[in-house]
Amino acid sequence: MNDERENGLRILVRENNVDQAMRVLKKKLQREGLFREMKAKRFYEKPSERRARLKSAAERRNRKLVRKNAQREGLLPRTGRASNGRG
Repeated sequence: MNDERENGLRILVRENNVDQAMRVLKKKLQREGLFREMKAKRFYEKPSERRARLKSAAERRNRKLVRKNAQREGLLPRTGRASNGRG
């Protein structure tokens, strides 16, 4: 019980199936964003580049929110699976 609180992550190996346990571990780490974080920390990022990256990400999120709201209000046609003609 103490190990789980310290690490926060526990993978059980069932019937000596290490391959399945590795797949589960990899999926959990990917969901946590560990691989993305490791890739981002591979090289130094200048503070000005970091600000520009965060600003562009915020603008993308805002555009997406505006687009979703416009679709909800009927100002824009819906895209994707919802508009395939089948109810």
